[in-house]
Amino acid sequence: MEVPMLERRRTGWDIVLGALLVIVGLVILGNAVLATTVSVYFLGWLALISGVVLFVASLFRIRTSGFWLAALGGAILAVLGLFILRNPQVGAATLTLLAGSLFLVSGLARVVVSFQLPSLRWPLVISGLVSMVLGLIVLLNLASASLALLGILLGIQTLLEGLTVMIFGRWRPAGLGVGTRDETVA
Repeated sequence: MEVPMLERRRTGWDIVLGALLVIVGLVILGNAVLATTVSVYFLGWLALISGVVLFVASLFRIRTSGFWLAALGGAILAVLGLFILRNPQVGAATLTLLAGSLFLVSGLARVVVSFQLPSLRWPLVISGLVSMVLGLIVLLNLASASLALLGILLGIQTLLEGLTVMIFGRWRPAGLGVGTRDETVA
């Protein structure tokens, strides 16, 4: 079986999609507090629905070996979703604490790895230090950061995704361009 090759190509639709993503990213950055609130509620509902579905699906596997693990996982996920929905401010603070911790730990890991890779030492040290500083800023200002951090991260991610799609396009199977057809016979 042949593995299809992928190539990154840009079409007019990619530019339109990228422009829409850039606009949405700017709108999100324009009201990061609202975006944080919406994303916390979205994550809460997603966890609740996923937990209920996982728990119900586990009931269909009641006599198999993975039943208890799936049932427990579904119950914990559903309770987590309920907790986030009932206390969105605490949920936002918890997610912000997690994000700040990830910034700090990933920055520390980059600095440690930089000593093992001499050719990439300075880029890793610089990016690691920036990440560590961001993590410390978030962790030391948790109350104010929890209001907007998730919205800012979502806005930046959406903006960068839009710019990437506009500039580079999306991944497509190699040889299957727009306006061409596949000549291979199965």
